[in-house]
Amino acid sequence: MPDPKTAGNKPSVRPTKIISKILLAVFGFLFFVPFIWMFVSSLKPSQEVLLGGADLVGSEIRWSNYAEVFTAIPFGRILLNTFFIAGMGALIAVTVSVLSAFAFARLEFPGRGKLFAVFIATLMLPIEVLVIPLFIGANELGFVNTYTMVIMPFAFGAFGTFLLRQFLLSLPPDYEEAARIDGANQFKLLLHVIVPLLRGPIAIVAAFAFIDYWNAFLWPLIIITDPAKAPLQLGLSMFSGERGTDWGPLMAACSVAVAFSLIIVILMQRQLSRGMNIGGFGGR
Repeated sequence: MPDPKTAGNKPSVRPTKIISKILLAVFGFLFFVPFIWMFVSSLKPSQEVLLGGADLVGSEIRWSNYAEVFTAIPFGRILLNTFFIAGMGALIAVTVSVLSAFAFARLEFPGRGKLFAVFIATLMLPIEVLVIPLFIGANELGFVNTYTMVIMPFAFGAFGTFLLRQFLLSLPPDYEEAARIDGANQFKLLLHVIVPLLRGPIAIVAAFAFIDYWNAFLWPLIIITDPAKAPLQLGLSMFSGERGTDWGPLMAACSVAVAFSLIIVILMQRQLSRGMNIGGFGGR
């Protein structure tokens, strides 16, 4: 029988838990404040976006700003360009990261450790150091103003390789040994054993690569000269000209871009959560 002294007692809630939830709610709200301001500003007349102060609503609700986004500039084409560049860039980055991580984690060859250290050291190079030699090389090869040159130089980053290699080092070799006993070669081993085990970390690498290409501005600004090939960040800069910035349509374009990126995150949420839970920074 239950103890009459404790039968009516409810489990106590720790004050620290309440405080943590309150702080989480506050910081979550503060995180969304810029997005809320961006959306309400997209419904204001352009001249009131910066002059309206803290007013959430302008003198009129101007939904026409969203229509103007697609008439003032080729915004539909710009979105397609961005999805193509970011999608292809993420695909190439994942492929390169998987292959190089497998080589550094599982293949034995002379100088493997030193080569990996040099490869990781490239993470310290800022993009500003690379743009001049990259542009000179692209100009010599005739690749200026091409999607290829927007994508390729930054598809071979070391971050994805490091992440996947560390995860591979944390895996026991039992699965691979069983596959070799069954007659699997290196290609089948990689495709049918390693890649399925890496689905979570691969999703993380793909998401980071997609976001990097989605947000890229400096390199496309230098290498792209045709507005019809411009990605998103260059497209947003088209709302600023000699006569100033058209803030209403610019905020509307930013809202559309954020909406697309949120949809992508929601669709990938399961794989991203799985990759975060699995980790990938173990190993030795």
